[in-house]
Amino acid sequence: MTAADIRELDARAVRATVDVVEGVKPADLSRPTPCAEWTLGDLLAHMTVQHKGFAAAAAGRGADLGVWKVSAPGPDPVADYTMASELVIAAFAEPGVLERGLALPEIMPGVEFPAPQAISFHFIDYVVHGWDVARALGQSFELDDDLVQAAVPVAEAVPQGELRLRPAAAFRPGLPALDGASPLDRMLAMLGRSPAWTPPA
Repeated sequence: MTAADIRELDARAVRATVDVVEGVKPADLSRPTPCAEWTLGDLLAHMTVQHKGFAAAAAGRGADLGVWKVSAPGPDPVADYTMASELVIAAFAEPGVLERGLALPEIMPGVEFPAPQAISFHFIDYVVHGWDVARALGQSFELDDDLVQAAVPVAEAVPQGELRLRPAAAFRPGLPALDGASPLDRMLAMLGRSPAWTPPA
């Protein structure tokens, strides 16, 4: 994967999440999700602010903790999410972004990550969170094979350890993959998601 590729892959993954989120109705916001602590409304709020935070980081403002703070949901969380998605895609597409360092204090305070690496973090988040939203709605999440293949090595590089045990951690400790699992299911298991998860009755 080249530095240029990661921006295109990330944009496609984000737009795949938009396709799923557009099906969310107000009554769905209280649904449980594979993220045990969060309802679907909580998850959408997290996804929205993360887009805004990464966009701010791409513009050199990521060290400001305020840009990462989840705000109270507006009257149309789906529209808010769509707007934030286009914001981060545009921010990553700006000339010169790939040569910058991005501050991501929620991951490691005081450190700037090379932009391609930072965008890969965003990419894997939205591959997984797109699946989270789809499963909360009782749907499957379909991604092009090349997106899944690109996500697998990023997932493999996510550290194990105590970070995965923190409250509201993006990824939980890895689970064993079932024999014959698809690449997407294997990747989800690496990141602590059970591919068999369904909403409780």
